[in-house]
Amino acid sequence: MTNPSRPQQCEVVGIVLVQSHFAPKLPSLGIVSRNTTDDPCLDAFLRELDYLMRTLLRLGVSPDDVEDVAHEVFLVLRRNWQDYDPARALRPYLFGIAFRVAASHRRRFWREVPFAVVDSPDHAPRPDQSLEADQARALVLAALQRIPPPRRAVLVMHDIDEISMQEVAATLAIPVFTAYSRLRKARRELETAIKIVQKGRGGR
Repeated sequence: MTNPSRPQQCEVVGIVLVQSHFAPKLPSLGIVSRNTTDDPCLDAFLRELDYLMRTLLRLGVSPDDVEDVAHEVFLVLRRNWQDYDPARALRPYLFGIAFRVAASHRRRFWREVPFAVVDSPDHAPRPDQSLEADQARALVLAALQRIPPPRRAVLVMHDIDEISMQEVAATLAIPVFTAYSRLRKARRELETAIKIVQKGRGGR
């Protein structure tokens, strides 16, 4: 069986992104990734789509734009797939692409909308999750947006994704010492940001 053409690959990615948008929560894509195509790159992308969508939100991409940005990540992954070493974990490699694409997206976005007016997503509570969990998640996402992207990336990779600092430094092309320094600053900034967001919401 031959690999699907690039237009077909993009169509598959588009269908899955639409499904994830309208589903009450990001779906498990294991069956889709195994049965849709024999292409390793597309299979890998579909397997990690849940992770990618969460990562893009943590990197400051708005829910309205996350599908388009995820598609951009796939296109970059496709172009650079031959450079990926399968012996390495995929998530740090995918995070590096997502970080660069999200940064490019933010630069375009900031030219149109002031950063201060960006709100956290206002979604109705889902039946399979408690309101308290949704509020906590929204709080962290809002607080993360207050941390500068270079330090936010280190914090998300290490403290949330549990990626080793050596792998974080390698992915972001920075010295390990710099990565640790950014992590310490980001943790302090996150603590402060959470207090600010909580205070702001309490005054509503």
